[in-house]
Amino acid sequence: MVDLGPDDLPRYARALKLVTEPLAEPPFINVHRFLSQLGVAVPEIYRALPGERMLLLEDVGSIALADAAEREPARAAELYRLALDQLLIFHIEGTQRRDARCIAFDIAYDERLFAWEMEEFLDYGIKLVDGRADLGAIRPELADLAARLGRLPRVFSHRDYHGQNLFVQVHTRIRVIDFQDALMAPAAQDLAVLLTTRDTARLISPELEADLLSHYWTNAQQRSASMMSRDDFLESYRLCVIQHALKAIGRFAWLEQNGKSGYAAYIPFCIEQGRRMLEARKDFPRLTDAMSAR
Repeated sequence: MVDLGPDDLPRYARALKLVTEPLAEPPFINVHRFLSQLGVAVPEIYRALPGERMLLLEDVGSIALADAAEREPARAAELYRLALDQLLIFHIEGTQRRDARCIAFDIAYDERLFAWEMEEFLDYGIKLVDGRADLGAIRPELADLAARLGRLPRVFSHRDYHGQNLFVQVHTRIRVIDFQDALMAPAAQDLAVLLTTRDTARLISPELEADLLSHYWTNAQQRSASMMSRDDFLESYRLCVIQHALKAIGRFAWLEQNGKSGYAAYIPFCIEQGRRMLEARKDFPRLTDAMSAR
């Protein structure tokens, strides 16, 4: 049984008024319908009770992708390639088969949303990274980052495509959950979440990361004439990793301050992911200095 909770839309969608409410149906049901038509391996809905805010879903098992890769490190590359193959269905087939009835196509991960997410970093996270950081100097760099991300082409995106929202069945089948917040986003946003979120660095080395990005780009290029150049793709990934790290630091700091413990352990991993990508080019010098302070 799945509890849909009190709100159909996530906090950012309500704060920025990205969708007109009330909705005709819960986004989980709406997006599930579209994903099922695409052939994404989502759990079957056995019964929907939207009035009671409940769903009866197929059980996709208990072996999350991240856990499976940790148990069998030698299979990490294979398992994450399988996850990328599912993600390509979202990005290529999902984008090509745009359906106006699917709520995801009405919501864009654009400059405004990227900037809104990074405000939480300034409000809660920056003091954990560098207590003496000059916020006035960093704000223009974050605005530049949001603007660059906002100019990237967008595809049909899961939004929260990480190793705890993907489950391994029969050793080689990847099942996808928590897709209700799907929207239109830069392709690299999903990749940044999959390959760098939380403590994923324990599983994904820079060498494996490069291999997986190559797997994704090669397959995407073969299936889509509109795929960006390899250099542009890798740069979009770098920018998305930076933004995702900042967003996660702010969110985890906020959760800790509001009584949800355990997230602070992931903040050093997020700082390192952000620093790694910032130092690759140093085009955000004030932010790079702040992320290197610890």
